[in-house]
Amino acid sequence: MNKKRKVVVYAISKNEEKFVDRWYESMKEADAIYVLDTGSTDKTVEKLKKHGVHVVKKKIDPWRFDSARNESLKIIPDKYDIYVCTDLDEVFLTGWRDSLLKNWQDDTTRARYNYNWQLDENGGPLVNFYLDKIHIREGYKWIHPVHEVLTTTKKENFVTIDDITLNHYPDTNKSRKSYLKLLEISVRENPLDDRNMHYLGREYMYYGKWNECIDTLIKHLNMKSATWKDERCASMRFIARAYKNLERIEESRMWLDKAISEAPYLREPWIEKGILEYETENYKDAIYYLENALKIKSHTKTYINEKFSWDETPYDVLSICYFNIKNYTKSLESINKALMLNPKNERIINNKKIVKNVIQ
Repeated sequence: MNKKRKVVVYAISKNEEKFVDRWYESMKEADAIYVLDTGSTDKTVEKLKKHGVHVVKKKIDPWRFDSARNESLKIIPDKYDIYVCTDLDEVFLTGWRDSLLKNWQDDTTRARYNYNWQLDENGGPLVNFYLDKIHIREGYKWIHPVHEVLTTTKKENFVTIDDITLNHYPDTNKSRKSYLKLLEISVRENPLDDRNMHYLGREYMYYGKWNECIDTLIKHLNMKSATWKDERCASMRFIARAYKNLERIEESRMWLDKAISEAPYLREPWIEKGILEYETENYKDAIYYLENALKIKSHTKTYINEKFSWDETPYDVLSICYFNIKNYTKSLESINKALMLNPKNERIINNKKIVKNVIQ
């Protein structure tokens, strides 16, 4: 029965001609592909049509991501069973359709799958979590001007499919300048939505608006609906970063302690606290926090895993801390572990030479 289900991919686009061929090769496992183009001035539309993609052009004014997503849904004929939303800078690993149909049940309404939001230079995942943009049509719509999410008033039945992986290859030249304004609109429209309050505070952090970041994220933490520990921990870490940039180190330290207490199973707060202690030359304290971080071996797949928590960073900082307390054996051990993760790092290679000379 599953093989009879029809799968359709849909997306929005604007000036993404360089992604078209790669995206199509990944998405062509679907029965059909539909794209709403919102104003391309390059060859995006031409290239999509050459591949047989159904393209409709429509300007969204005022611009909102949820409006564009909902319009892209409207252009699809009502003859498909499973709807797969992607962007043109994303690529499914081969075989995704077979895995989807194998796992989809009669009562399934939505699917979760692996999403590698950021990849390293070798194509390995740096930031990954579950995404859930595969769904049935009935009852679903997109909400929020940016960081849009699927919502429905009906009961949902999720299936988690680890055999499906979607990789993200972002255009590093694309501006996110519209995000802050759209997030401010989103919070005004839905002031009780804790998710958007968190995103707005994070965006203020990206812009270096430290006081706005602190105020907004404290609002997030005080919301009754803000119960997700991973996200609460992130808000606390971002508040700590803001205080650090304001050179208010004790407040930064306090918020990192709160973050660790909130989610002691996550590496990120432990490592950020360790780095803060290292930067303030409290080397023994730094070692304590970093060593505790490294006891955590598994990634969360519900919130973003940050690169610094899973690359050479903790071992690198540990090696310097051990060196400064004259524990050269431990320093060398940490350097070797750092180099296993980043063997071409010239600074760490040079540090190894320095430590070996001291030991000899």
